[in-house]
Amino acid sequence: MDVINWADFEKVELRAGTIVEVIPFPEAKKPAWKLKVDFGELGLKWSSAQIITHYQAEDLIGKQIIGVVNFPKKQIGKFMSEFLVTGFLDENGAIVLATTERKVPNGAKLI
Repeated sequence: MDVINWADFEKVELRAGTIVEVIPFPEAKKPAWKLKVDFGELGLKWSSAQIITHYQAEDLIGKQIIGVVNFPKKQIGKFMSEFLVTGFLDENGAIVLATTERKVPNGAKLI
């Protein structure tokens, strides 16, 4: 594990956002959803997430998640991902979303 300093950590924009739309992503190499997330003053952003094992589309609407919003956009097939969805691997290697313990304003920065 690399050790970083506080200045390194401050560069990462980990922000809270609420999922407002979920659509299938059949073109993805691994099963995934396309997520549209409201990051408040940062606007609406799209990303894909390989979270189909634990999450149905209808269960994701309104869920507040944590995303990295200052990475460069990434081309995934014909889709352009605008932020990184964060999560943890469970014991079987499926992703469990990183979420807020309580609702916070969309766009709030993890400190």
